[in-house]
Amino acid sequence: MRSLSYLSKMTLFGFLLATLPVLFIGTFSYLTSSNEIQKNVNQGKMQLIMQINSNLEQKLKTVNQTLNQVINSSVMKKALHINITENDFMMYNDLRAEIRYMQSFDTKLEDVVLINNRYNWMIKNSGLYQFDQYAYYDQLAALLNLPDSTSWSIHPSKWFYSEENADSPACSYSISLIKKLPAAGLEPYGLAIANIPACDLQALLDTNGSDLSGILVLDEQNRVVLHSDNTLIGEAAEKAGLADPARLDGASGQYETRIGERPFSITYYRSEFNGWVYVSYDSIQNMTRESNKIGAYTFYVCLFMLLVCIAIAWFGSKRMYSPIELLLSQFGQRKDRRTRDEFQLIGEQVHALFQSKSRLEDEVRKQLKQVRTFFLIRAFQGKVKAKELHDKLEQFGYGPQLGEWKTMSVLAVQIGALDSTRYEKQDLELLLFAVQNIVEELIPDGERLAPVVIDHTVAALIGSAESDPAAFQARIYAATEQLMAQITSYLSLQVSIGMSLPFHDLKTIAIAYKEGLEALKHRLTLGDGIIIQFENINSGKPYMKPNYPTHLENELMDAIKLANAEKAKELLGQLLRKVFAAEMSPQEYQIPLSRLLNNLLTMMQESGISLKQIHYGTRTLFEELLDCHLAAEIEDWFWTAVVHPMIKVFRDRQDAQYHNISEKMIELIHQYYDTDLTLEECAARLHYNANYLSSVFRKETNYFFSEYLSAYRFNVAKKWLAETDIPIKDIAARLRYNNSQNFIRSFRKQEGLTPGQYRQKTWQMQA
Repeated sequence: MRSLSYLSKMTLFGFLLATLPVLFIGTFSYLTSSNEIQKNVNQGKMQLIMQINSNLEQKLKTVNQTLNQVINSSVMKKALHINITENDFMMYNDLRAEIRYMQSFDTKLEDVVLINNRYNWMIKNSGLYQFDQYAYYDQLAALLNLPDSTSWSIHPSKWFYSEENADSPACSYSISLIKKLPAAGLEPYGLAIANIPACDLQALLDTNGSDLSGILVLDEQNRVVLHSDNTLIGEAAEKAGLADPARLDGASGQYETRIGERPFSITYYRSEFNGWVYVSYDSIQNMTRESNKIGAYTFYVCLFMLLVCIAIAWFGSKRMYSPIELLLSQFGQRKDRRTRDEFQLIGEQVHALFQSKSRLEDEVRKQLKQVRTFFLIRAFQGKVKAKELHDKLEQFGYGPQLGEWKTMSVLAVQIGALDSTRYEKQDLELLLFAVQNIVEELIPDGERLAPVVIDHTVAALIGSAESDPAAFQARIYAATEQLMAQITSYLSLQVSIGMSLPFHDLKTIAIAYKEGLEALKHRLTLGDGIIIQFENINSGKPYMKPNYPTHLENELMDAIKLANAEKAKELLGQLLRKVFAAEMSPQEYQIPLSRLLNNLLTMMQESGISLKQIHYGTRTLFEELLDCHLAAEIEDWFWTAVVHPMIKVFRDRQDAQYHNISEKMIELIHQYYDTDLTLEECAARLHYNANYLSSVFRKETNYFFSEYLSAYRFNVAKKWLAETDIPIKDIAARLRYNNSQNFIRSFRKQEGLTPGQYRQKTWQMQA
């Protein structure tokens, strides 16, 4: 397959790069304009149907008000209780006058029908009838079973016209306001029906009745009440084209549907007055007619912009391609259009330039450095045989150093805690790499082997031609001090350095590395940021085995159970200082620390506290403890990981218990305030010590027991004085005062009034 030239690719890329924004902008403009037009049309339709709703409901409310006046008139109330016959001309004339009064308003009323089923008469425009002899008696009698006392509905007009006019009704259906009579009766037996021909309200729809748009009104049974086509009035909504009337279930809204083969936008509004739904339907094609014009204009503008972009892409690509043509001519190459492109030819020439001896040597040195690092790690770990050690180091270029060195030592460098620094734990690998580089720069190549990183420790073998061990130690110590100062200066963090004993044979390199690690373990008691020589630790003296501070541990556990955080923190510090004061090896310090952790966990378990309540990590608490290397770090871990979480659990328990006790004491006071209730009696009832109850009540309510009891009795006294006529002497006796004078003095001291004055003042205010 024939490949495209780079010039063609650039031209095509430039064209695509320009085409996408143009197409995006054009499409976005068209869709935005179309949506805005449709949105504005929908908003206009919503306002229109709300206006039609307002106009129509104004007429319906007028009919409702005038019909209410008729049924509440004295004539109507009297007529409901008599049997009207052709002899009751006066009563009939009065009822006809009330009906004509309703029809005098501009309400479009065609007829008002009055029915009394109990006395079997019906009155309408055409006269007085016996109700059970009327042609549509069954249909009209069924209206008495409507659930509501007042309802709007649509019915065939022939139900209400007299026999003389039944053959030529003005409109097939009438909108009827039906009210049951009597209005206040429990069992209505009459009806007042005001009928408006549906055709007479057609003008309110304000529509041209075209197939592309229109407005219709549906009742609560989704039957057509008003429509531009009179033949559809009274039919179901589906017959008018609304195939999914269930979507008209909200107060108002808009949605799209299909009527026939065309998409339509439906806008509807549900009346709060009678539940009718006013629906506007508009063809989306008709609504977006203007947006199609905008789409045509947008298409021509985009087409012009695309042509301009093609021209710019072609001339720009030609200009950018000229350096490639120049480079090909300098290489003496001509592009073979059938197989390879320009960059393939250029790449082959450039690649050939780098196939040289220096490139191969660099690659070998890079691999050699990685192999050397791996070998030194194995040597420090004691995984290299003694006979291989010297030969391999000579292969790596350390032969001259090994021939000169007489005394050697291993340095082990570890980074201190990162909590108070600007670094995070995830930065540890990078920091170790930085420390390794500082060691390489500070100590000359002739005095060391390459430093390596082993398990978060930078290990380096230092050698010297110095044969005197003391002079060698002094020299190495000075170098380590300088190394620590440089690390602190550049990285702003503390490191500790462990130094092995001087040795003279490379075979002991693994032992020397272990000595450096052993020296670093003494950071536990000596702290961080120090240089530790293995020969200075222990000094051959046996370790002391002091007694474990059991009494401090017991006091600590008591403080935890009492949720006394301040005391517990102080005792924890005293206990750990007592432990670290003993001269022991770092390994032996693990014994009292593990004992303390084990005893705390045992106490926690005996108190019914689960481990999940204080510890959420995946590692065990003992593993976390062994990862701490400094005394301050260990104390902080005990406090944050074990002691303080346990104190929170005990404090929550105390708070719940204190609140329960105080609630019970308050309940006793409210129940037995009129007895000689004492704190001791409450303690006996609740089975607690009286002093303990007093402290708990004081803590929860900020009142002493006697203060709260006196305050409650005083409030009861005020209530009795204000709401009853109990004598003051009896009130004082019932509230356990020694005599009424003590009660009066106490009341006046708190209120500034005597009980009698307080009662008189309160009664006057209530009057």
